[in-house]
Amino acid sequence: MDDFVARDLMPRIGSAIAIGRAALLGGTHAPALRALLIARGVLVIRDCPLDEAEQHRITASFGAVREGLQQVTIDPEVSAEYAAYFANTLFWHMDGYHDQTVPCFGGSFRPVRLAPRGGETEFLNTYAAYAALGADDRALVDGLYVFHSALTSGLAGDPQASDAQIAAWRRRPPARQPLVWQHADGRKSLMLGVAVSHVEGLHPADSYDLLARLRAHLNRDEFIYRHRWRMDDLVIWNNTGTMHRARPFDPGCGRLLHRFTLEGTEAIRAPAG
Repeated sequence: MDDFVARDLMPRIGSAIAIGRAALLGGTHAPALRALLIARGVLVIRDCPLDEAEQHRITASFGAVREGLQQVTIDPEVSAEYAAYFANTLFWHMDGYHDQTVPCFGGSFRPVRLAPRGGETEFLNTYAAYAALGADDRALVDGLYVFHSALTSGLAGDPQASDAQIAAWRRRPPARQPLVWQHADGRKSLMLGVAVSHVEGLHPADSYDLLARLRAHLNRDEFIYRHRWRMDDLVIWNNTGTMHRARPFDPGCGRLLHRFTLEGTEAIRAPAG
């Protein structure tokens, strides 16, 4: 197959891609696939057996790849670095540090070992979630800043963390970010992941209520695609227009994904006032 065929997985997010192996590895349709990735948030290619080098090659057809394979696992013997913060990945988040200015563009996932139950990956279209807000809410959130903190995301993943762990999270200062990211193409997205603690300038009670209401809005099924993993899947996602999370699974099952990350190209900016 020299051409590719795209099929919507959900009305507002995700496309299944049917494409020939040679065209995929050769980057024949890379510009069109990148444009589709920006528009749809997630691309899914089934029945596509790949090795590590081939996964890297395909990922690189979408942009510059950060060096090194990342092993997505809860097992510290496989990847101590990733396992240390894996609990946070079970909540909605954009990849990168909470104080980032240029998030990674996205990347690719390929399963190596699957969880027998659970372990799906969900993706949420943050463009669609913003667009579906009422006009009054869009006007409100466009002008708001929020604080992201390691303490907030850490306690979400481990509510009974030790005093030492809490102290370590506190040593990383919170970061002020706009609640809405206005992208270079003019679209806007809601940046409301697990690390957001509160809204600047609001009473804590009002901040809590607003964030709870917005999070309930974000969790509407129409914005979410849940990927149920099969071996020989390749999933490519746009980190700047989606959030994602893993679904719970048995931590002893050995679930392992291989991931390559695409460098970011666009800085976060607030909507023009």
